[in-house]
Amino acid sequence: MATERVAVVTGAGTGIGRSVARALLRDGYGVAFAGRREEPLREAAGDHPDALVVPTDVTDETAVASLFERVAQEWGRVDLLFNNAGTFGPSGSVDTVAVPDWRRVVEVNLTGMFLCAQHAVRLMKAQRPRGGRIINNGSISAHAPRPQSVAYTATKHAITGLTKSISLDGREFDVACGQLDIGNAATEMTEGIARGARQADGSVRPEPTFDSDHVADAVLYMAGLPLNANVQFLTITATAMPFIGRG
Repeated sequence: MATERVAVVTGAGTGIGRSVARALLRDGYGVAFAGRREEPLREAAGDHPDALVVPTDVTDETAVASLFERVAQEWGRVDLLFNNAGTFGPSGSVDTVAVPDWRRVVEVNLTGMFLCAQHAVRLMKAQRPRGGRIINNGSISAHAPRPQSVAYTATKHAITGLTKSISLDGREFDVACGQLDIGNAATEMTEGIARGARQADGSVRPEPTFDSDHVADAVLYMAGLPLNANVQFLTITATAMPFIGRG
């Protein structure tokens, strides 16, 4: 494969990851489609000559290392990591969530993003031309929790700290890092929200969603900046989502 720009997208088989990975292909990137399940990855990648399918469990350090080794072997560099893989995890308050369920969410949403960022930064610092960009998928839950979402909300708040630390530590190596906080993009994961989501007052009401292709447009904008410019945080939501104000 011959391409000038290379991207790695985690959670690329479905939802937001799929939309972003396919948009990057259309924009001329070589794209590594990473995720746990090979079949959805292959369906998402199709037969595009600049797509590389790499089944990857982001909680497995060896698997993540292999992902970036494959990318380095195929293209010799990585210019963009869309750090997207995540899970909602269990519903429950802090006194009810089982410890194994808590740890599983932390492993996917936080440790998985850390591992992918770690290997991406190592490659970005060593490659020539040096540098690259990481875009972490945060969430509206990085700002404000939904009821009964302690594990998910805690990890998404932690992603904000990860983003800031990567951004600071990457400065001298031309590594930019920003965060995309998304509210109610229409995916398989948000189907329940469109039917009815629990509100802070205890009621259950349907919430509006928006097309995940608009998330892909936001990623393309952030990725298209030169490395001496960075969108540190970008929030994109359904306009009528009950987030600003009192709902």
